[in-house]
Amino acid sequence: MTSPDRIDTPLTEALGIEIPLICGAMYPCSNPELIAAVSEAGGIGIVQPISMMYVHGHDLREGLRKIRSLTDKPIGFNALVEKSSQVYEDRMKKWVDIALEEGVRFFITALGNPDWVVAKVHAVGGTVFHDVTGAVHAKKALDNGVDGLICVNSRAGGHAGEKTPIQLLEELGSFGVPLVCAGGIGSPEDFVRALDLGYAGVQLGTRFIATDECKAHDDYKQAIVAAKADDIVLTTRISGIPVAVIETEYVKKVGTETGWVLRQALQHPKTKHYARMLVQLKSIFELKRASLKGASYRDYFQAGKSVEGIDAVEPAGAIVKRFGDAARASRAIAAAE
Repeated sequence: MTSPDRIDTPLTEALGIEIPLICGAMYPCSNPELIAAVSEAGGIGIVQPISMMYVHGHDLREGLRKIRSLTDKPIGFNALVEKSSQVYEDRMKKWVDIALEEGVRFFITALGNPDWVVAKVHAVGGTVFHDVTGAVHAKKALDNGVDGLICVNSRAGGHAGEKTPIQLLEELGSFGVPLVCAGGIGSPEDFVRALDLGYAGVQLGTRFIATDECKAHDDYKQAIVAAKADDIVLTTRISGIPVAVIETEYVKKVGTETGWVLRQALQHPKTKHYARMLVQLKSIFELKRASLKGASYRDYFQAGKSVEGIDAVEPAGAIVKRFGDAARASRAIAAAE
């Protein structure tokens, strides 16, 4: 039975949730308590398996069961499907199997061909969305069977896209699948605006770091609260490709450009694979350290331009409720006109 509180969009219908709001998977900030709080409030939290196991110290199956002890509402799972190595691919396939065995039925894929995830998830009646920044990757993902698209725009944190939310909507709308706006959503007004544009839902990351349930260090949370949109810069020093971060004093000191030697290694066909592995390991370590240890360390705080709408650290459930109330009120006004 449909809940009378549900905001009807293709996303809420597909996932069986009340509010078309996703707490995106974040390394290193996706801990079980945060995921559960968002889902319990009517949105949907997404498990990031590397964060679950290697940052927050949970065996994957035990971590999923911990979330289940906190909420019985739908949760999702992030599957990065890049073929960096056979070992990694085999590990991800095992993790997806565990998630399916534990009842997860919504998966967000990224960075590669999602066909094998689609096959496994569709076999049990689940749903798969894929991260995209434009039409080329969207078409490939849809050709491989995904059900919807996470549209990562230029206002997102972490590995942001290059296009605005409106540009992505215009470019991808003709594909005829649910589109989720990812990037720049920090306030209820941003949420309502995205739905009014025609998005089926939104994905938030930065907004949920500044919450009581997130295990990130308070320095990180306060940096988000204090930052404005103009404080977000792109740096290639973390992973070799542009990453959106808060321009802290450390970032100002070291600059935002990759060193010449590493830049050449990332471009050379004989060394780019090994160079990429090196910077990925470095980024995993630095982001984990800054997130959990605070500003006394080298602080790369990933964040998007949604910081403009964030002015306090709050309970995650309160944020979901406030966003949902704003969308319902907007629809009620529209219906009355």
